[in-house]
Amino acid sequence: MRLLTIALLLLALPALAQVDARVAFLTKQLEKGKDPRARSQAALVLGATEEPEAVQPLCTGLGDASELVRAAAAKGLATLREMAGLDCLKKHKETDAATLVAVREAIKALEDFKARPPRIYVDFTGVKDKTGALPAQLVKVTEERLKRRLIQAGALLAPAKEPKKAAQGVLKKHNISGFRLSAEIQTTESGGLRIALLCLSYPDLALLGQVDVQASGAGPEDLLKALVPKAIQDVAQTFEWKT
Repeated sequence: MRLLTIALLLLALPALAQVDARVAFLTKQLEKGKDPRARSQAALVLGATEEPEAVQPLCTGLGDASELVRAAAAKGLATLREMAGLDCLKKHKETDAATLVAVREAIKALEDFKARPPRIYVDFTGVKDKTGALPAQLVKVTEERLKRRLIQAGALLAPAKEPKKAAQGVLKKHNISGFRLSAEIQTTESGGLRIALLCLSYPDLALLGQVDVQASGAGPEDLLKALVPKAIQDVAQTFEWKT
């Protein structure tokens, strides 16, 4: 079977390499901005960052003195689609009627997202550091980010060492396709980093191909954070995942 390889070169794009700085800036605006409208805008943009680090400042924003900001924080949590935000939404005690509607709508949106039927079944075998130079914690964080992206793409993750018969049962139950996905972090000739994703059918393990995404011009943490969403997007498109 022909091996499909797709490579994307990202050259130090500020919007990708400065994700942490962006979240930090928006968090400061949400917490310390004098104008409620500016704080509200910061909450909405935080929700669109797709960064799990945005959960905490948005949860804190639910306690803002302005009902406009509190409603924006609730909407931001709904947009972010991180299940960690569901707990603070449910615990929040709201007195303003209009804001209460926003909180309830956010809770429903997250609960609906959590309960949605799976679109694909993925046996994700983890991330290997082929550079030999990355901190173990960074590799672990990258693995968790890949898992999160898979789940948000509609994937149901298979348990480790699942028997073939059990996997076939899941596929039949949900009427979905299965894939095994393994990831490697590699260095590039330019000194950047590459995420290589090898995709097989699951549980039959027929080779489908590989997707490569690479970037340079920033530190390892920023590069990997930028590459994760593109890696999942490309593998879904390449192998026609029905997401």
